[in-house]
Amino acid sequence: MENMNFENLGLCPEIVKAVKHMGFEEPSPIQAKAIPAMLEGKDLIGQAQTGTGKTAAFGIPLLQKIDPKNKKLQGVVLCPTRELAIQVAEEIRNLAKYMHGIKVLPIYGGQEIVKQIRSLKSGTQLIIGTPGRVMDHMRRKTIKMDHLHTVVLDEADEMLNMGFREDIETILEGVPQDRQTVLFSATMPKPILEITKKYQRNAEVIKVTKKELTVPNIEQFYYEVKPKNKEEVLSRLLDIYTPKLSVVFCNTKKQVDLLVNALLGRGYFAAGLHGDMKQEQRDRVMQGFRSGKTDILVATDVAARGIDVDEVEAVFNYDLPQDDEYYVHRIGRTGRAGRIGRSFSFVSGKEVYKLKEIQRYCKTKIYAQKVPSLDDVANTKIENILDDVDRIIESEDLTSMMEAIENKVNHSDYTAMDIAAAFLQMCAGMTKEDAEDEFDFGDTGAEDPGMVRLFINIGKKQRVRPGDIVGALAGESGMPGKLIGTIDMFDKYTFVEVPREYAKDVLEAMKHAKIKGKTIAIEPANQK
Repeated sequence: MENMNFENLGLCPEIVKAVKHMGFEEPSPIQAKAIPAMLEGKDLIGQAQTGTGKTAAFGIPLLQKIDPKNKKLQGVVLCPTRELAIQVAEEIRNLAKYMHGIKVLPIYGGQEIVKQIRSLKSGTQLIIGTPGRVMDHMRRKTIKMDHLHTVVLDEADEMLNMGFREDIETILEGVPQDRQTVLFSATMPKPILEITKKYQRNAEVIKVTKKELTVPNIEQFYYEVKPKNKEEVLSRLLDIYTPKLSVVFCNTKKQVDLLVNALLGRGYFAAGLHGDMKQEQRDRVMQGFRSGKTDILVATDVAARGIDVDEVEAVFNYDLPQDDEYYVHRIGRTGRAGRIGRSFSFVSGKEVYKLKEIQRYCKTKIYAQKVPSLDDVANTKIENILDDVDRIIESEDLTSMMEAIENKVNHSDYTAMDIAAAFLQMCAGMTKEDAEDEFDFGDTGAEDPGMVRLFINIGKKQRVRPGDIVGALAGESGMPGKLIGTIDMFDKYTFVEVPREYAKDVLEAMKHAKIKGKTIAIEPANQK
């Protein structure tokens, strides 16, 4: 198995080409074992977590077995959530990129059923769906199973946790007897074993061992932090490591909302994801995160199932998970696609024992770290700026800038060193004026009666002036500029007051607006 590659798995050239295009160099352990077994037509039980490459492990053989000339339904993949169904469909479409005539359709609740029926009528060979909606289509006879040869249950344990057992059994009863049944699950509780016994024949069991589950390119750290100081420590770590995208896990929906508001108030652009949110909101949050408009996603475990974004550079366990296994799920959100990832866990009091338990379960080392001081944060900012300076000196033509500095030195009492130091202080953040702004920040929270305070994720650092904000708001929404109230500008964000009756129009009009050429995000400042 050591030197296994995709070419010698007996795959068609179109799939091999797509796999290369997606950047997979060699099969992951689960793929190397599952693909040949599925191609042989065996029933399969795969025990594997998210992040092990299991979607391709069943997606590749599924595509290989589909006959593109036959427009009838040939394969069904059942997933616990809408997010996961969309994601699996997207990955399978990428794998089918160079295959012609194969149609993959995600179907789930919350989307108009009429639209789905129309798509199904035009001929779909592979459906990725949630159990409830698949069953609904079976009842309406808009899905016909006569030509079906493969059923995959993805994250079967999660589907059972969500109460889908009866739906799954109804679906399995309604598909042809001589089908291939493939089941993937992170854990193997008794109800799963009962399903495998009843609906599978001589299933081959494939396990990915714990050692392969903990991703080797994730650096894992923990900090002993009192609950009241967590927010401050999180901010310092975000400033020091400046991750491109990060996911922060909390154990409760309430904590997600509190932390998102706190981070927005500190000038970060964060968004929350939890079970109480409408599906439309969750889709909007995920879209913002994928596009980089939001760089910090604060989520509960259930809402975060199926987040699969390659650029996540850091995961924070703001609250330690109750279940050891969730730790593995959480940190597996980073270190994807060969990148180095980092995970940071906050531990208070007796939770240190819980952390030791997690280390034993994962067979991994989580290193203790000292909470960074404000000086550490400032010094790191300076180091990062000086690294950028090195890069600019080496790659840019600075002639005109040098002339401007020389001119300043010749016409003032400052040395070039004075000017460099002043620039460094400006770039690193707090000038005296900003420090005073920051000090008064607590008092600017009250909005005038009849006015609504809005948050915009752009500020002085992007060289934006109050006039730019007024121009954009008035220009996009048609509201007279003179009606705009107080504008409080900070380094990375701005608060602006608008009359309550215009607030909705302004938020709608500014959805796709740009200020100074930059795409912005705008929302009510005191979101509850």
